[in-house]
Amino acid sequence: MKLSFTKMHGLGNDFVVIDAIHQNIALTDDQYRHIADRRFGVGCDQILLVESPKLPDTDFHYRIINADGSEVEACGNGARCFARFVREKDLSNETTISVGTLAGPITLKHLKDGLVEVDMGVPVMEPERIPFIAPERSLTYPLEIDGVTHEISAISMGNPHAVLRVPDVTDAPVEQLGPIIERHERFPQRVNAGFMQIDNPSEIHLRVFERGTGETLACGTGACAAVVAGVLLGQLNSVVQVHLPGGDLVIEWPAEDHSVLMSGEADTVYEGIIEL
Repeated sequence: MKLSFTKMHGLGNDFVVIDAIHQNIALTDDQYRHIADRRFGVGCDQILLVESPKLPDTDFHYRIINADGSEVEACGNGARCFARFVREKDLSNETTISVGTLAGPITLKHLKDGLVEVDMGVPVMEPERIPFIAPERSLTYPLEIDGVTHEISAISMGNPHAVLRVPDVTDAPVEQLGPIIERHERFPQRVNAGFMQIDNPSEIHLRVFERGTGETLACGTGACAAVVAGVLLGQLNSVVQVHLPGGDLVIEWPAEDHSVLMSGEADTVYEGIIEL
């Protein structure tokens, strides 16, 4: 089987984007892992499937497959690439589109400067909905790892995030703690681990270890979760520039009962065909 795809990235968080409207897509986990393999396949952090709408009042459906073959609920950088893909492929010329995901509908908007804004929805802080095992909601939670207690914030942006504040992301223990936090027993569906350095109330640096993928150059939902955590703790303003290894995002969260807005770049790298 030959499969057409587009290689894209959002701040270095890279994707294989597949038109599943005009191609019959019924791939196995092994085939997804092969596509994502950086030596034997195309190579990517995630595979994005562009499908016909499944939810009411949406224009498309958006599926995200991790490099390990697991499917996840949300990906902010991928959403920006999704918006650019459907425009470049003449699937939609609308400035604003509604897209269904496993976590519910999201809204994508093309901005005049070539950036894409994503309405990521209202963040979830209730432990049972994240999901996270805790007796009640709190601003922070103690998380024990190898006898050491770390303070985290737990938030869902359609997918679960644990946010740790660190003095400097440069030497943060991402490679050591990331995979342990990802599979910590208090996160039944695993978790993305974000390491946040607060520079000032309007600016942070962030590194994210994503579940099923490892550390990526950028994580849109991770940036949203980090800003939400900082705002709730009274340490960040409602509009924050997030510096990630692959580039910058702007995150806006005006109040607790409001959606998080994320804006940033999305780039096409090349078109290709892979035989599976």
